[in-house]
Amino acid sequence: MKKSDLPSTAGDIAENHPDVWSAYSALGKATAEAGPLDERERRLVKLALAIGADSEGGVHSHVRRARAEGLEESALEQVALLAISTLGFPRAAAAYTWIGDPESEDGDA
Repeated sequence: MKKSDLPSTAGDIAENHPDVWSAYSALGKATAEAGPLDERERRLVKLALAIGADSEGGVHSHVRRARAEGLEESALEQVALLAISTLGFPRAAAAYTWIGDPESEDGDA
């Protein structure tokens, strides 16, 4: 991933600490290749993890990537709905709104 493709803080870290960014990127590649999940499944799991971590920025980032990868909006919304029974309605509702936020559109969050 090029620096210009990254949100501003991640891009700053990549530029100012390339060795750290390289190691981080390698870890991400290794974990993606460590099992049988395909790209779509991995993206939905990462979205769910961001929701579970209550990470608005993470949700925005994974939604942007999911859309760029062609995932349907209904799948993204279903991930938020699935959170209701596990994380509770308030967290799921927040995630549902984050999926629709302008920050989840193309561009920096």
